[in-house]
Amino acid sequence: MEIMANQFALGAAKETGIEVILKKAGDANIADLLDCNAIAIGSPEYFGTMAGMIKDFDRTFETAQKKTIDLPFVVFVCAGNDGRGAITQIERIATGYKWKKILEHLRVVGTPTEKDLAGLRNLGKPWLLDWIMAFFNLITPETQLVKKVQG
Repeated sequence: MEIMANQFALGAAKETGIEVILKKAGDANIADLLDCNAIAIGSPEYFGTMAGMIKDFDRTFETAQKKTIDLPFVVFVCAGNDGRGAITQIERIATGYKWKKILEHLRVVGTPTEKDLAGLRNLGKPWLLDWIMAFFNLITPETQLVKKVQG
């Protein structure tokens, strides 16, 4: 999952004026969510479900729900099974928040190939976005914040 998140960030960082900042998910706060213009959620699949930290994110930032309606989102999942369960669960969270899907989600089954990693770099290109926040979960959950630097 860390490799996938880093490839997503690499794609985002290729855009002129983008600064990529990595944080632990537990360190992300509601201001991070309220200040972004789009969100990418990445998760490993555990026994057909998303990582627990993603659900914790849902409960933690529930107060932002009405303030993030129509927030563009995309999902990337690394699966040991098939990834569909994790994607479905994350989409349910997004539906509850009333976010809008901007790209097809990326699902990698097994170890990511170079083609998968290239797909993540392309997924991370913020051609229409000023901000991308990507939440992903490793053994220790981390958050990736991509910020457009004005200049």
